[in-house]
Amino acid sequence: MFFGILMFVFTNKSINITFDFFLLMDDEKIILRKLFRRRIIGGKHTAIENMTKSLPKHKIGDAKKAVDNLIKKNLILTKPTSYGLQVSLNPEKIEEIYRILGI
Repeated sequence: MFFGILMFVFTNKSINITFDFFLLMDDEKIILRKLFRRRIIGGKHTAIENMTKSLPKHKIGDAKKAVDNLIKKNLILTKPTSYGLQVSLNPEKIEEIYRILGI
């Protein structure tokens, strides 16, 4: 996938077109994709705050709600620790996650 700015040059004029990848995907799919790409499955955990990093500011609130929904759907497992809530993909639901991500 391409992230960033596409640039087209037409006779000494450049037109910048920004491609916002996150507008094409729903919030739950973004979270699942992020965990899957980093192989955060089962016993490997990451802080719940890491799920909203690299998202546009206007999407952070929606992403936090998406994480809560994924926890309720049992696609994401939680692990409470002394330093905060940790999350990982549920290995028992990995086939469903593949289907959602289109893999």
